[in-house]
Amino acid sequence: MARAGLSREGVIALALRVVDDGGTQGFADLTLAKVATAAGVATPSLYKHVGSLADLRRSVALVAVNDLTRATAAATIGRSGSDALSALAWAVRDFAREHPGRYAAIQLSPDLGAADDDPLSLAGAETIAVIVAVLRGFDLPEARTVDAIRAVRSAVHGFVSLELLGGFGMPDDVDHSFEVLVRLLVAGVEDLSNVSEPA
Repeated sequence: MARAGLSREGVIALALRVVDDGGTQGFADLTLAKVATAAGVATPSLYKHVGSLADLRRSVALVAVNDLTRATAAATIGRSGSDALSALAWAVRDFAREHPGRYAAIQLSPDLGAADDDPLSLAGAETIAVIVAVLRGFDLPEARTVDAIRAVRSAVHGFVSLELLGGFGMPDDVDHSFEVLVRLLVAGVEDLSNVSEPA
């Protein structure tokens, strides 16, 4: 039976449920047909509320990015230096493990050439702002900040992605391995303070 009063917000909420229920493949497998089934309506009815599957995917990604930003901000507030960086890394990993579908959605890049007020671009900037705030505690030269951001994002995302996809098959403790990664990141960021600027 069709749901009365279906709205854009309602469609996005149903899409998020589909993504969450689908685990690591939830975002990749998101279709308008699946959302329509969850809504109890025919697929064409969704076009009253979303322009396309791409539009819906961007809306899901926006919610996911905002969720991650809130999680990392809450984990790092009141912390500094190595404590803040460790909290940031663990918060990203915890979010990804608890919401693998939404974590996959976060990887959707904003459109190239998007307007300055593009919501997904702005949301991504807020996520980066949390990382910048964490790294500020290391007193990095401004020229090294982008390097540090890229290193932290790449290392944590790489580990988390491998873990979600079952890439760590050995019996060794994965939590311990992640803690080792975090310690290496801390040491690496601290070392960036002593790296000379590129020629």
